[in-house]
Amino acid sequence: MQSPPGRFDGPPREKILNAPPVAALLALSMPVLFLLQQRLPDGGLSYAFLPSSLVYGDWWPGLFSAMLVHGGWGHVLANAIAALAFGPPVARLFPGLRGAAVFLAFYIVCGLVASIGYGLVHLGSNDPVVGASGAVFGLMGAALRLLGSRGGQLRAITDRRVLSAAAVIMAVNAATGLIGFAPGVEGARIAWEAHAAGFVFGLLTIGPAARVFGRKSS
Repeated sequence: MQSPPGRFDGPPREKILNAPPVAALLALSMPVLFLLQQRLPDGGLSYAFLPSSLVYGDWWPGLFSAMLVHGGWGHVLANAIAALAFGPPVARLFPGLRGAAVFLAFYIVCGLVASIGYGLVHLGSNDPVVGASGAVFGLMGAALRLLGSRGGQLRAITDRRVLSAAAVIMAVNAATGLIGFAPGVEGARIAWEAHAAGFVFGLLTIGPAARVFGRKSS
């Protein structure tokens, strides 16, 4: 088939934002929820996670609800950008509507594990913890297994590139938490232990999740 005179059929245009809808919506939901959070009488503090709840069981929903609130615009934008950076390669492992549900479930479980991990380290503390950073670090750990791969093939956990990158990320995470400085969270304690728990969980479990729920090769 020939093209009409004067028409040039060049290569297809690349999308400016080439991210699965579920990953893009996840990132977008963070600033939207923060706008709603600002309208709450207590600024969303009642949705925070308290490590003491692991002992006394007084506010178990905080394990989940803490992921929905943030400490400021810098905090929420940093998490949204990170989710948009690391979410798409993970979301592509799980196609379709069922895959979107699996991706969101994976993200949420990473966040729950991050909160529990932080709570176990600071057991009994009443210091409130907010933010989706632990869940985002879970996506980061999962995405690391796709580093430089083609066709969505996961690298082995023992791959030298995976281990080297993971070691660097965890070293920077620990240093940032101990120094107490990170963009968007000035003056607040950085829950680097939650980041580490979410990251390691995502790194280790993306393989089994992809085998059970991922796309099947024909």
